[in-house]
Amino acid sequence: MFKGIIAIAITASFAYQAKGQSEWPAYGRDAGGTRYSPLKQINESNVSKLKPAWTFNTGELETYKGTELISKSAFETTPLMIDETLYFTTPTCRVFAVNASTGKQVWMYDPQVNLRADYSEVTSRGVSAWPAAKGNAPTKPEIIFVPTIDGRLIALHPETGKPLIQFGVNGTVDLKAGLGRDLSVTSPPAVIGNLVVIGSSLGDNQQMKMTRGAVRAYDVHSGQLKWTWDPIPRDSLDPAWNTWQGPNAHESGAANAWSVISADPDRNLVFVPCSAPSPDYYGGERHGQNLYGNSLVALHASTGKVAWYFQVVHHDLWDYDIAAQPILAEIIKDGKKTPVVIVGTKMGHVFILHRETGKPVFPVEERPVPGSTVAGESAWPTQPFPVLPAPLGLQKVGVENAWGLNEAEWIAATERIKQFTSGGIFTPPSYGGTIITPGNVGGIHWGGMSYDPGRGLLVTNINHLAAIIRMIPRDSLEMVERQNKDLIRAETGRQAGTPYVMKRDYLFKVDTGGMKIQTAPPWGTLLAIDMKTGEKKWEVPLGFMLDPRKYPDAEKWGSLNLGGAITTAGNLTFVAASLDGHLRAFSTSTGKLLWQYMLPATAQATPMTYSIKGKQYVVIAAGGHGKLRTRMGDALMAFSVD
Repeated sequence: MFKGIIAIAITASFAYQAKGQSEWPAYGRDAGGTRYSPLKQINESNVSKLKPAWTFNTGELETYKGTELISKSAFETTPLMIDETLYFTTPTCRVFAVNASTGKQVWMYDPQVNLRADYSEVTSRGVSAWPAAKGNAPTKPEIIFVPTIDGRLIALHPETGKPLIQFGVNGTVDLKAGLGRDLSVTSPPAVIGNLVVIGSSLGDNQQMKMTRGAVRAYDVHSGQLKWTWDPIPRDSLDPAWNTWQGPNAHESGAANAWSVISADPDRNLVFVPCSAPSPDYYGGERHGQNLYGNSLVALHASTGKVAWYFQVVHHDLWDYDIAAQPILAEIIKDGKKTPVVIVGTKMGHVFILHRETGKPVFPVEERPVPGSTVAGESAWPTQPFPVLPAPLGLQKVGVENAWGLNEAEWIAATERIKQFTSGGIFTPPSYGGTIITPGNVGGIHWGGMSYDPGRGLLVTNINHLAAIIRMIPRDSLEMVERQNKDLIRAETGRQAGTPYVMKRDYLFKVDTGGMKIQTAPPWGTLLAIDMKTGEKKWEVPLGFMLDPRKYPDAEKWGSLNLGGAITTAGNLTFVAASLDGHLRAFSTSTGKLLWQYMLPATAQATPMTYSIKGKQYVVIAAGGHGKLRTRMGDALMAFSVD
């Protein structure tokens, strides 16, 4: 009898753990953003048989009608799967709960976002749940937290989708209160203990005195504000105060955390990926190193006090936000397990830091970089470079990198590159224009990275595309635009409060006539880094941007990509992200392409996977990207092997 009770208890324990392994309870599957699943029913031997299981259409395209939102919208969500239900958002922040087996709607909540407002980004990457999952233990959610592009945090009941009126005011906290009307949120918040911790998204090229990039923690039950941390020091006693020089320096804004914040409940830490101070490309009003801008900052979750920080860019002039969620992992270093946080950056630099101290686990060097030629600017003389892993992607562009589909295009690309300053990474913007490598879309972008702990491999997709940045004296803008018609079409950052207007262009172009790229391929790749050694193990092209039927080598050239990859115990890496509209599966060990499927719209999103009743599913949001002019849609698609 006693043995029977033990056997029942052990069986129940394994079933409980298996249920937890089958779920996807956080944006990056776990609070540390590894994007790794222990599921392996779908594996190298059978992934070729993967096919659609169900499709759910959100009706979002109807929502855009009569507005201009579709030109800025992107269906970038990654659903949660908890207790056999998927929870996800649309670009306009409508929230759906869907049966994870059948794809049938359970409920929908519409936060009534103002569809006539002018948003920099019309996207929502997902929701968060409380209580947060820990390890492989399953959870039954009691609250679903929804951030909105109009600056609200809403708490919903997971079974009904109705607001929990005890949270904030009738279920809502106004995140704009005390900060600014231009505050938006596009990433799901972190949940740690009884706190929900949230950053913000800001359009930071328009003025110097921008909205504060404050990170805040709220009580999950009441919505009461527990603490606020500002990445720009406002207190002269802060150790970082003196790294901001000049009469207006401490009035700078942004340096906000618009990406996903990672959490380590065992250490009572949250890891905040900070962006560039405002404005992105001119620092003449904020001389100095500018801590804690462009830093990964570990905060004590209970108090919001700084535990440690590591700055990846000093005095940013290149829009090098930390766009990717930091990964919390354990790696084998010098023969022993070491807790680390892995920071992927737009520069293509990967920093592996000790999770408890912020000290680099692999060597990092401060190296001299070019100075600025813009009056009033003082570029920082050195920047941190990781020795291992070695920098990834496009680090410099010269005429030797010029490219075209024919001789005329190649000549045009060569002549265009010759026009601009091109000193390699960290060359500051200039009056005549500087080729910025990598550009502001990476390197590693918001899609982030995935870590397979069994194989010790860090997998990420990256972009290999350059930007062109010009600084134009404000009183000369009209004359300069008359002399150069291309500048009229270039993106404009007003940078109010500074002497200069910023103009941003690229060495590629997406328009109704197709794609024109002026630097040599590959333009997007998928790669793996061995975390035992820091060495790159493999790298392959990801997707294509030109028609392979017309250009047979197009599949070797890769694609601009937005959205990340996930890895599984089945030795599979799933990724969409590219502009050709495929969801793909690669071997994590080798990078070999094993399967691909053409989606109804492009998928600039990160997939996820889960299992119900013994069947594993892979799910991706396929809704297109308005700014990239890709094929639009509103489908959430699930795949399985019969």
